[in-house]
Amino acid sequence: MPEAAESPGAVAGHVAPGFEGVRDEFATNFTERGEIGAAFTAYVDRVKVVDLWGGVRTDTGAPYGEDALQVVFSSTKGATAACAHLLAQRGQLDLDAPVAEYWPEFAQAGKERIPVRWLLTHQAGLPTIDAQLTRDEALAGDAVLRALEVQAPLWEPGTAHGYHAFTYGYLVGEVVRRVDGRTVGQLFADEFAEPLGLEFWIGLPEALEPRVVPAIPMNDDALDGFDLADVLGADSLLLRAMTLNGAFGDEDLALLANRREFHATEMPAANGITDARSLARFYAGLIGPVEGGRPQPLLTSEQVDIARTRQTTGSDRVLSFPGIDVESTMALGFAASSPFAPFGGARAFGHSGAGGSVGFADPEHGIACGYVMNKMGLGAPLDPRSGVLVRATYEAASAAVAFA
Repeated sequence: MPEAAESPGAVAGHVAPGFEGVRDEFATNFTERGEIGAAFTAYVDRVKVVDLWGGVRTDTGAPYGEDALQVVFSSTKGATAACAHLLAQRGQLDLDAPVAEYWPEFAQAGKERIPVRWLLTHQAGLPTIDAQLTRDEALAGDAVLRALEVQAPLWEPGTAHGYHAFTYGYLVGEVVRRVDGRTVGQLFADEFAEPLGLEFWIGLPEALEPRVVPAIPMNDDALDGFDLADVLGADSLLLRAMTLNGAFGDEDLALLANRREFHATEMPAANGITDARSLARFYAGLIGPVEGGRPQPLLTSEQVDIARTRQTTGSDRVLSFPGIDVESTMALGFAASSPFAPFGGARAFGHSGAGGSVGFADPEHGIACGYVMNKMGLGAPLDPRSGVLVRATYEAASAAVAFA
């Protein structure tokens, strides 16, 4: 039986025998690494071996409970990528076909030959838009799509990659909708969340709002006074990508993410709402049948291999800036395991989100993990909270194999 949290801040949940070290590290996150409210779940060989939650939600002072839901920011991109791969697996979507074959209006400003795969690998040269939209227009989505249709690429497509923080979701999501007829949020709910019993939404029903734990902005001292706008200037590509050319630049990302209008829309790059249990179960379900779920994996092993094959490496055009060269390695819609995304095994794949959330799967080791939290940190690879939990999970799984 799961342990009960006796007081706000206590760690609750359960671990399988041999995984006690994961629980110890989870507890240490609260005492030594600044954790406030969080949850972590891990599957090994299709079985849930870790399911932990603890801390507090600062809006009410109540415990961060088993039913807590959290905005996971760019961890949403993994769910969106899975929708595209499901359509490809079914023969409905050719990842090497021009985007314009499915979305004719996209064939403007030199984008006629951009293939679908370059949307998934952040190589399309469309990390932001030149149009200046209001926040409400960006959240509604249609104005962003119209802006992307007429937008000229900011570099020659296919020659480099740069993180498409918000535009990834609008781009891939519109291709999915044009092919299938359902939005990403609808398709994900029907094809992934329902079969696996996930609590994972891209577009949250209003009735579930009370369960969403507000995100807490990073402390100013976490950045030691460092301000990107001051260093780079308001016209920097990094800031334009991270704010959608200013549409989301009028307040801290955590505060934006706490708004009902942010939860209600479908933003397939950034506004997924879920828990660690569902994030881990989603990735476990991608690589094999899971306990209590459907008898077949959601994606074939062949499609998983396509999804996790490295497509890019080297300097990221968006995330790098003078004096700091950020290298990112992208698979096909997912991040590939790398120093920038240290998921665990060398061929693991998944996605992290702003502030520190992360979900991934490692088919070679049969491991899938999910981590969510309310306190925004620096995120992978700089956030120590998820890293220690992943390492402890691998150590426990390795020891279990050795003594089997």
